[in-house]
Amino acid sequence: MRVGAVSGASARLLKLFEGHRLTPTQRRIAHCMVRRADDAPFLSSVELAELAGVSQPSVTRFAVALGFDGYPALRRHLREDRAEPAAGEDGRDDRNAYQQAVHAEIENLRRLAAQLADPAPVAEAGRLLAASRPLPVLGLRAAAAQARGFAYFAAKVHPDVRLLDEGGSMLADRLDAAVRAGASALLCFALPRHPREVVTALDHAREAGLRVVTVADSAFAPVAGPGDLLLPAAVGTALSFDTACAPMLLGRVLLEAMCDELPDAQARLEEFDARAAERGLFVE
Repeated sequence: MRVGAVSGASARLLKLFEGHRLTPTQRRIAHCMVRRADDAPFLSSVELAELAGVSQPSVTRFAVALGFDGYPALRRHLREDRAEPAAGEDGRDDRNAYQQAVHAEIENLRRLAAQLADPAPVAEAGRLLAASRPLPVLGLRAAAAQARGFAYFAAKVHPDVRLLDEGGSMLADRLDAAVRAGASALLCFALPRHPREVVTALDHAREAGLRVVTVADSAFAPVAGPGDLLLPAAVGTALSFDTACAPMLLGRVLLEAMCDELPDAQARLEEFDARAAERGLFVE
């Protein structure tokens, strides 16, 4: 289905939802409201629930998640907001919903660039990660892809990278094994929705003496401990599922900082390239 230009009412709703951590069910309600932006201020909670295909209590929880006392307060806000002129000369935003999601992600990258004006935290993280032998890299559920991407490239320059991308009772055992082998730090990618297993695993890692470096979606992420080195990178929330361009890029920045601390990093990369050429590993 193509998404057309966003009306002034839709744009105001998108602005209201921006920055809130919504569950998949709540996002479904939000998308329904955007599609019915002109009707949204006049829908009852029962009507909205039926349109979105959710329960009426879910609509109430959605309103509370946005900071309102309940759905009546949210609807009252929408009616009052409807009377105010929208931003822009004609009250329209000519970008469609997909474009708005991309622009929101671009803004996340701009904030990351501003944050990196002070390179000291990333440089410190690079030193910690380079010095840890082995280096455990943790990422569960939504963050597993970020952890795997980092571990794949890190293994080309670091002598012992251990990917921890599966939960369960073995996770603590694998952390203990890394500590016994000499690990001094752990890199964690922590993205919403944050699994309880990540919190438990990080508590275990700290108790075992590991220094935790965490790439998280916010400086207030519920996984951070007082002694952790936390590096925030916002995720995009404009689509049904989060987009994580900024966390991925921050992971690559950390790789660069780690390479700067590994004197043989370039030699290891050249060795890999030579072997890859011998094996015909890549299509040139």
